[in-house]
Amino acid sequence: MNLVIFGPPGAGKGTQAKKLVEERGYVQLSTGDMLRAARSSGTALGKKVAGIMDRGDLVSDEIVIELIESELETHKNAKGFIFDGFPRTPAQAEALDGMLRAHGMQVNLVIRLAVEDGDELIRRVHQRAKDEGRADDNEETLRNRLANYRAQTEALLPYYESQGKVREVNGLESIEAVASDIAAILDAEKESEAQSAG
Repeated sequence: MNLVIFGPPGAGKGTQAKKLVEERGYVQLSTGDMLRAARSSGTALGKKVAGIMDRGDLVSDEIVIELIESELETHKNAKGFIFDGFPRTPAQAEALDGMLRAHGMQVNLVIRLAVEDGDELIRRVHQRAKDEGRADDNEETLRNRLANYRAQTEALLPYYESQGKVREVNGLESIEAVASDIAAILDAEKESEAQSAG
């Protein structure tokens, strides 16, 4: 089962992804982590990534897809993948779909953590800044990230909705309640796949 966890900054995507890794044996493919790992790997691709990042340029979709592809090869026996930080645009979603198809895979579900309350997101991000010391977790940065999310990433919803893959969870609930809602969605999906196969 391959998932995209979707929601604004502070919605709890990373927290829920970690739970799925621990409880279900999924592999989390975080674009940021992959880029940092590639950069320090010393491989040809890693050197290319380092050069781009050092110039302050954005890493191209092609390179991100290449990194994801190499992770799929590395974790051939994974029970599923969680895509974190990618795709962010419909063009990236199409590129990801094409690459997964070539491996006989697909994005099975998109879990949308719905959090419409901007003040609650700001409160959460302030708390995360305290707990984790993340320098990028300040109000101005968050407001910019929210604006970018609404301008770019929300355009992804219709792309996945047209494929019938979006499931919504109330991201304002407690971490445990959100995790429980996600687990129920995944179990229902597994059951319906099993019935289709049977």
